[in-house]
Amino acid sequence: MRVRFRGVLEREALLVRGPAGWGEFCPFMEYDDVEASAWLASAIEAAWQGFPAPLRDSVPVNATVPAVGPGEVEGVLSRFGEVHAVKVKVAERGQVLADDVARVAEVRALLPDAGIKVDANGGWGVDGALEALEALEQFDLQYVEQPVADIPGLRTVRSELRRRGTRVLVAADESVRRQDDPLLVAREDAADLLVIKAPPLGGVRRALDLIERAGLPAVISSALDTSVGIRAGAALAAALPDLPYACGLATVSLMAGDVTEASLVPQEGKLPVRDVEVSDRKLRQFAASPERTLWWLERLERTHAALEASRQER
Repeated sequence: MRVRFRGVLEREALLVRGPAGWGEFCPFMEYDDVEASAWLASAIEAAWQGFPAPLRDSVPVNATVPAVGPGEVEGVLSRFGEVHAVKVKVAERGQVLADDVARVAEVRALLPDAGIKVDANGGWGVDGALEALEALEQFDLQYVEQPVADIPGLRTVRSELRRRGTRVLVAADESVRRQDDPLLVAREDAADLLVIKAPPLGGVRRALDLIERAGLPAVISSALDTSVGIRAGAALAAALPDLPYACGLATVSLMAGDVTEASLVPQEGKLPVRDVEVSDRKLRQFAASPERTLWWLERLERTHAALEASRQER
């Protein structure tokens, strides 16, 4: 990574190749085998089944600003080219609200007309979220992503924002993809929209089904994927009837390397919907050590067993 993002400076991924193309298996290290099995299902879909027919040939995307100081914001934004929307990370461990305000203020000063949303990754408590959003509302936010960790907290924050007349919408991310019942957020009236990532939901087709059943607007996002993983996110966004907000699919711009010679990055604020040709040279350049390769292959075997067990249960 060019900068620390979600606590990560180096991202690892396992690529699989099938008759339909390439798939990517890259659950975060803290995910157990059962939770990671959905990510494997997504990789298998991409490599063996391919994607649904697209409704558009490009999707609008936002730039993403990690929890950096205000002096670094302009440099981060410059990597994304033309920018019409920005997602700003907030509630970083070890930082305070003043850091968030300074970061968002710098984004607004540099891009006075851009749509701005903030992502707390569940890092606030209810009171902290309300205090922070009161301080950040001056920057005309579109929405706040996962301000608190759990669904009851989301519902409380959303209800209190409405009571106070605050215009900021509440989006659910982790509360959708890390729940046994991803539709619970919608049933509990805990969010105004959903942030959807294809891999943790089991692939593009399962994500499309979830969005339809939830009945809420969706924003498609990524999980620090290579261009192979971003391709799946682009396929999901391209298959949706409506895209009310820019997607969080420009994160390859935060990486110092990739697995292709032609990275899937935005052009004039939009991400092209196209296949990715993986480079043998890049695979050699960024190959993991023998120890890490063995670790991933053993994880793959365990996760595949968990996936097969869950399919048999259904």
